[in-house]
Amino acid sequence: MSQDAYHKVHLAPATRPTGCPVDHDFTPFDPEYLNNPYPQLERFQAEQPAFYSEQLGYLVLTRHEDVIEVFKNSDVFSSENVQDPVFPVCEAAQKILSAKDYNPQAVMSNRQQPDHTRIRKYTQDGFNARRMRMLEPYIRQGCEKLIDDMLAGGGPVEFVSALAHPLPGQIIFRFIGFPEADDAQLIDWTSNRLRFTWGKPSDEEQVDIAKNMLKYWRYCRAFVASRMENPADDLTSELLAAHMENPNDLSYREVESVIYGLSFAGHEIVSNFIALSLLNILPNRDQWSALCKDQGLITNALEEVLRADSPQTSWRRIATRDTQIAGIDIPAGTQVLVSIGAANHAPEIFDKPSEVDIYRKNVNKHISFGHGIHFCLGARLARLEGRIAMEALTRRIPSLRLVANQQLEFAPNITFRGPVELYVEWSGV
Repeated sequence: MSQDAYHKVHLAPATRPTGCPVDHDFTPFDPEYLNNPYPQLERFQAEQPAFYSEQLGYLVLTRHEDVIEVFKNSDVFSSENVQDPVFPVCEAAQKILSAKDYNPQAVMSNRQQPDHTRIRKYTQDGFNARRMRMLEPYIRQGCEKLIDDMLAGGGPVEFVSALAHPLPGQIIFRFIGFPEADDAQLIDWTSNRLRFTWGKPSDEEQVDIAKNMLKYWRYCRAFVASRMENPADDLTSELLAAHMENPNDLSYREVESVIYGLSFAGHEIVSNFIALSLLNILPNRDQWSALCKDQGLITNALEEVLRADSPQTSWRRIATRDTQIAGIDIPAGTQVLVSIGAANHAPEIFDKPSEVDIYRKNVNKHISFGHGIHFCLGARLARLEGRIAMEALTRRIPSLRLVANQQLEFAPNITFRGPVELYVEWSGV
């Protein structure tokens, strides 16, 4: 597999820093951490803000200033590892992904300069205001239909499968241009990529996921080829037009790879964002009632959810050269886990950071969409989907509440956070 592969499954052993605290027990797979990572992160931030996790094999950074420094210095702390599996991939899964036609390449989150900016300028054009305006009625229509289905079935309802998961899937697939008839198959192929890259799947699970990744890549390639013959008003067609106009600046395989990568970024993370919004706001009935009475508060409330309980709690980097951070000497090749969740709970920036306050004045200082050249490309779309969903829910189901005493489960992985299921109920609708 080439060095510019989208997912590198053959990785050199990582180096490790010396002269810093070593934690032999910390792992993001700990059930207590998965259920609520913030007490541990806040404790680390206060007592041990930088440490080497023996179980994970990463230097973990929790202070806001250190996280920002890593994000800002992309030449020293490369993002080339963010799409690579955290743990070794079994031989059977490696064999599947060694198929000659499986060759997606790093294009956005894991592509380095100067290529990152070169590719990003074309992709960013697709997230312009015109396309957001085009998508907004479709998002509203889809949201209303899903709420109709929720209400028709009566409560309680499992909210993730009823709305939080299908809505962003529908939107990102229409944004790319995939036909609606393929939605169910596409969701099946892409749903477990989170576990493959950021989780700890068994060998059997790796093989199953690898087969789906290969199927999805082949689907993306066939779809891009079809859009070459029959362009439409979608992102794929726009990227292909840019390729044909500037073939030496944006390659055909880069177009294929952008389409391959966008489906996950625009689906799973937004699903978690919508579900976490209800999980964090519904228990505080005063705040929920305030949103129902004044939808102008929703934008700030959603930013507070992003800060207080981000759907992305961490991100990864790798040191490209010997360097230093937080007073620690870091040799080239050191894997770094930057804790976005901890940075968003920095007490020197956010008063009472563990509390969800929809009126928080400085909430826009959160870094849940990253910082620097790799700032999330889809932030505008994610915010739009979250706002539309919350507007519809507060308007149509003001009595919405969480089902009491439910046991929540969160997908075991190092980076993305969201409930696997979330049961809600209502009255008087």
